[in-house]
Amino acid sequence: MNPPCGRCNKPVYPTEKINCLDKYWHKGCFSCEVCKMALSMTTYKGFEKKPYCSMHYPKTSFTIVTDTPENLRLKQQSMLNSQALYKEDFEKSKGKGFSVVADTPEMQRLKKTQDQISNIKYHEEFEKSRIRSDAPPPENRQDYEGQPANPERVAQPVGQVHPATIAPPAGGKRFQAIYSYAAAEGDEVSLQEGDVILDVEPIDEGWMFGFNQRTGQRGLLPANYVRPV
Repeated sequence: MNPPCGRCNKPVYPTEKINCLDKYWHKGCFSCEVCKMALSMTTYKGFEKKPYCSMHYPKTSFTIVTDTPENLRLKQQSMLNSQALYKEDFEKSKGKGFSVVADTPEMQRLKKTQDQISNIKYHEEFEKSRIRSDAPPPENRQDYEGQPANPERVAQPVGQVHPATIAPPAGGKRFQAIYSYAAAEGDEVSLQEGDVILDVEPIDEGWMFGFNQRTGQRGLLPANYVRPV
C-alpha cells in the first residue's frame, strides 16, 4: 500500500516519492509552506515537520519571562542570598591582619600562674628592701656584725638563684621529690628523686611554687612529682 502525501494526502508512488521530515511527498507537493516554491533535499529548511524556503523560514524569538509573583519572590530571595554572602565575606576579611587569642582554660591558668609568681616576687623584693633599710651604715657594719662587710651580691637570673644569695626559708610546707623532673621553662625548677622542697605554695591544679633545698632554685614544679613530708 502506497503512503499518503504530506501535502495533498494522495497516494505517493515509488517513482515520484520524496521521504523527508518523517513524511512522504510528491515531487510537486514538496514546496515552501508560504510561497509554494518547489524545493529539493538541498534547498529546504524544516520547521515543525513542514518545509520552508530560506526566505520564509520562521525566525526563532526569545521568550519573555513575565514578572509573576513567583519570579519576583525568587528574585528577592536571590538578592538576600547575595547580601548574606557579601556580609559573610566582609566579616572574614575584617579579621585578617591580626590573630585573636582565645581565652581558653589553659590561657587562664597561665595568666593566673604568672600573676601569683609576680605577687611572690614582689613580696620577696619588699622583704629584701626592708632588711637593707634595717641594716647599720657601712662604716659601722664591721663593729655591728663582728666581721668585715660582705661584698655586694650579684643579681642572679630568675629561676637560677644561687643558694648563697637567698637563705632557705625557715617555715612553710615541706615536700620531697619522688620522681626526677627536668625544667622545661625558665620559671620552673629541676628535681631529682629525694630532693627536699621547702616553703611550698599551691598555684593551681597540677602545679606548685617552692624552694629546692639542694639546688637553691625557686620556681614552679609539678605537684604529682612530690609528696608532703
